[in-house]
Amino acid sequence: MGTADRIASQRLANQNLVEPTLERASEVVALLGAVQAQDYGLAKWGLAQRTRAATDAGVEREIAEGAILRTHILRPTWHFVAAADIGWMLALSAPRVHAANAHWYRWLEVDDAVARRSRTVLAKALRDGKQLTRAELGQLLTRAKIQVTSPQRLACIVMRAELDGLICSGARRGKQFTYALLEEVVPRALAIGRDEALHELAKRYFSTRGPATADDFAWWSGLTKADAKRAGESVGRELERQTIDGRSYWFPTPTRLAKRKTPIAHLLPNYDEYFIGFKDRSAFSERLRAAGIEVRTHALSGHILAIAGQIVGGWGRTFRGKTAVIRLKLLQTLSVAEDRAIGTAAKRFADFLGMPVQIQ
Repeated sequence: MGTADRIASQRLANQNLVEPTLERASEVVALLGAVQAQDYGLAKWGLAQRTRAATDAGVEREIAEGAILRTHILRPTWHFVAAADIGWMLALSAPRVHAANAHWYRWLEVDDAVARRSRTVLAKALRDGKQLTRAELGQLLTRAKIQVTSPQRLACIVMRAELDGLICSGARRGKQFTYALLEEVVPRALAIGRDEALHELAKRYFSTRGPATADDFAWWSGLTKADAKRAGESVGRELERQTIDGRSYWFPTPTRLAKRKTPIAHLLPNYDEYFIGFKDRSAFSERLRAAGIEVRTHALSGHILAIAGQIVGGWGRTFRGKTAVIRLKLLQTLSVAEDRAIGTAAKRFADFLGMPVQIQ
């Protein structure tokens, strides 16, 4: 097994994707620190794959109960975060996200004054446990003479309120997302010092994504490279460090991986942490490169099909009545055992959805 294969195999194990031991999706979110989640339905599937048998309904229930929150954190995109972690994680990452959004704020004319007025309206509208959709919040803002001239401006106002720690996700109303007051959902949000927060975030990251570099951590966390390097150094006594091809990698004590008699396949969603959590994703493409296959291809623009942690193609899903249909986009010929492994992964997906799944 080459270096890239070993890195990919260890990451697969560290992310609880080989032999899942966790029961609840909220445990997965807490383990990983934060999980990118703009594709809501399949982000839930990403969590479930790291548990023993969590279902879509079960993950949805944890989100509705507030054990898992969906908000803007780390980078300017949606993430799942554990309720217990949102306080210190927002304090650490929100300033960087605000800085990244500065051009957007100017373009949409959502300055500090607009943000303050909007927070007043939103706080009044959502107090005492009320949970409202974005459209409903937009109507209230308009009545308060805060112009919501486009969906983008409304999204910007709401996002600023999330980053300021005022609001977070509420329970879904049918298929519509709602917002709630963060202080009512998480009344005792944990606050810790910045150095402690840096250390904790780095520990979660390198323990579950390692072997990984400071550059990988900087990309994932949205922090500066200087902060990322300092955070990596702070966990040095708790993790191992190795120089590979001139770069320093941090990782937990390597899991002793038993040789599998059968391959393991994963139908990974787009933006899955196994793939999106790294700046350098080359370790996942070693099998394709060894076969002389160009990695930059439209087949990988969506969801990722992986065998033993290596990308072998992509996949998509549609619904036909009460059946989910998986369409594979293979980049190379697979063995009979690998085809069977994909069938096993599809069966797990069917159990998650609670409906039959067909592969095409």
